[in-house]
Amino acid sequence: LKSHFGVLLLMCTILRHVSVQTGGSITFPCHYVLNHINHVKYWCKGLGWEVCSYVVRTDHPKSSGKTSISDDINKRIFTVTMTDLTSWDSNTYRCVVEINRGPDIMIQWFYLSVTPGTPELYVEQQEVTGVEGGSVTVCCYYSNSGDMKWCRMGGDCVNGYSGTLHGTSVTLTRTSDANNRKVLTVTMSGLKMENTDWYWCSVGELEMPVHITVSQQTATQRTSKMTSTTQDPTPQQPSASPTAEPVQTDNTSQGAEGNMEEVHQRSIDVKVLLISLGMLVVVTAGILVTWKMWRRHNMSCSSLLFIYLQSADSEQDITYSTVTNTRKIAQQVQTE
Repeated sequence: LKSHFGVLLLMCTILRHVSVQTGGSITFPCHYVLNHINHVKYWCKGLGWEVCSYVVRTDHPKSSGKTSISDDINKRIFTVTMTDLTSWDSNTYRCVVEINRGPDIMIQWFYLSVTPGTPELYVEQQEVTGVEGGSVTVCCYYSNSGDMKWCRMGGDCVNGYSGTLHGTSVTLTRTSDANNRKVLTVTMSGLKMENTDWYWCSVGELEMPVHITVSQQTATQRTSKMTSTTQDPTPQQPSASPTAEPVQTDNTSQGAEGNMEEVHQRSIDVKVLLISLGMLVVVTAGILVTWKMWRRHNMSCSSLLFIYLQSADSEQDITYSTVTNTRKIAQQVQTE
């Protein structure tokens, strides 16, 4: 019964082909339903159920040689990581949920190809981080041919040049880098917290899992983003450089050190402005005082000049009266 059930699942489950370079590592995600939270999960090696041997299980030591397993019951995803890969690791593997007193359930089927040369499809980082409202860029390097897609695990896919996944904008760009490597650049913009999940970069029959983690913006990042928006209101498009590694591109954010430097510069600008205003007030006050003193001085001079002129006119009148009287006396003497 178990064998027949396994064959039926093989027919219904998508076989994912993954290629990794010798000496590299790979993490496989396996998503299960709510009813299987408390069940044992395991990773087995082999094409058929009869020859699929256990590699690691969640109810045993969670690592065995180069392979380890972990189960996140909150997200209902268990992951298997294989390191230091060799050609002997090339094989078919399965994610399986163990069912007590019943047939086990295979939830994912993988074929792993370990090659000494450059894999036909690979990413430089399987784990990419971003912040809410920002964007992330993933570079998928490929040498094979076929349809190109970006899919969310267990969800929808974006092919062509653009689309949306759960309300988040996705763009696909095909370019070549300086080393003549063909690159499928995937950019997710307007990230939301619910975008945290596993995704698949797919070219032809090959696929590569990539995990994106979206975190909330810190106070420093929000301040830096507001400052950047104030200084440059023109929205900038995310870079689609083929040589760019998967990094956070939000906007945003120069970190605490850059923000402190900006705050310090603002403080200096405010001090310079206050000093300039103070000097302007002092100069204005000096001009007002000087003008008042000059006005008082002119009024004093005018008053003195007026008094002097009045005095002079009085003296001239007295002198003229005296002369007139003398002439009259002289005339009287001559007549007599």
